[in-house]
Amino acid sequence: MLGLRSARLQILASNIANAATPGFRARDLDFAALLGRREAELPLARTAAGHMDPGAPAMTPEIRYRRPVQPSLDGNTVELATEQVAFAETAVRYRSTLAFLDSRIGTLKAALRGDN
Repeated sequence: MLGLRSARLQILASNIANAATPGFRARDLDFAALLGRREAELPLARTAAGHMDPGAPAMTPEIRYRRPVQPSLDGNTVELATEQVAFAETAVRYRSTLAFLDSRIGTLKAALRGDN
């Protein structure tokens, strides 16, 4: 999920940077399609060892064009407020994921050192 959130942040930053570019079409990740495809490729009903299968297909982003509520006359579909909200939400989720991973790694390190 960290990689997907990072990819989404890059796409949203590109949208924001091109807010004034004529003809630019805003893009975003389609998480529903991505997770649906992932479930079909590697069902979650597998054993715990199967969840971390190194031979499993990678989760590649499903990039789709966003449908604008009110497109501009020059064909640009970037709605700055929508992009900024999505960027902020994704940034918070990215930081939360990092904090969670940091906590888990800290716990594992403490266990390996024998700390109580």
